Formats: sequence, structure tokens, C-alpha cells
Amino acid sequence: MLLAGVVAVFAWMLDQGTKLWVERTMEIGQQIDALPPVLYWRYHLNPGAAFSMGTDHTWIFTIIQTVVLCLGLYFLRRLGGSWLWTLGLGGLIGGVAGNLTDRYFRYPSLVEGSFQDFGQGHVVDMIAVPNFAIFNVADSFIVCSIIGICAMMLFGLNIDGTREKKAKDDGAGDGSPDPAEAPTESP
Repeated sequence: MLLAGVVAVFAWMLDQGTKLWVERTMEIGQQIDALPPVLYWRYHLNPGAAFSMGTDHTWIFTIIQTVVLCLGLYFLRRLGGSWLWTLGLGGLIGGVAGNLTDRYFRYPSLVEGSFQDFGQGHVVDMIAVPNFAIFNVADSFIVCSIIGICAMMLFGLNIDGTREKKAKDDGAGDGSPDPAEAPTESP
């Protein structure tokens, strides 16, 4: 659980650090070549989700991300001996916390101390690749963590570190005993 906390804090700090760097060194809409023609830094404020979908419903994304963060923290208690699950949950929690920090504390969420638009802050995005959405470090942690968690579930690695047992093709499921598991008689 400590490793998951370290990963989450690292993801959150890296995300918030890059966002502060972009805010302090770039103008909104400005683009800087990083590795042209495949990677650019582009300062963008996103009130919606990926590809700027749902820009008029920012509060829905805030609620969803808050629920995901709470579920991630809940599942941390169920972690067993799997360092893969630890990394996955830590990355997910840190990424979601990074974007939630923007939703709660960036414009227009807290304008002059007003809570009128609380939870509707715009997320700072800065990583641009051709023919794709502009995203940030938190988004990267979220996507990579979800892919890893789905892979672990697909391959039968449980959150407590145990593995799912596969049904055997030699009569398993038909009620007959498995000959490999038959008790042996001792002399």
C-alpha cells in the first residue's frame, strides 16, 4: 500500500508540476516543437473530457472522477502481494487526483473566492500529437493504469495477488472428478 501511495504522489506531483510549468512559460494556444513532427507542447484549457467532449457538463466529469478516486482508495485496502496491482491503482489514483485538482481549484471553479462554479475548473492540457486529442500527464497515468488493470483482470491476476484457476478441458464442469486430483492411497 505504501508503494501505491508513492506512485500516486509521484503521478500527482509530475502532473501538477508540468501544468504549472506550462502556465508560467506559455500563452494559451501557444505551441512549441518538442519532437516534430510527432510531439508538440500546446497550452490548452479543457472544460470537458477527451477531445473536448461535454464542455457544457464539466460537473459530470468532476463527479465521475471523484467516484473513481474514492473507489481507487477503497480498493487499496484489498491489495495483496501483487506489485502490478499496486502500480496500477497508484497510477490511477495519482492521475485522477491530478485532473481533480484542476477541476476543483482552477478557473472558473474558484473565482474571487466564489463557489458558484465549484468543481467546474478547466483541466490544463499540453501534450499534442498529430491527429489526436491534446492531453496531460494525469491522462497518461490514467490510461496506462486502466490498460494495465484490464490486462491483469483478463489474465486472471486478482487484486489480492492470487490467480484465477482455469477450468480444465478433461471433464471439468461436468461433475466428474478430475483424475489428476484423485486421492492416492498410501500402503
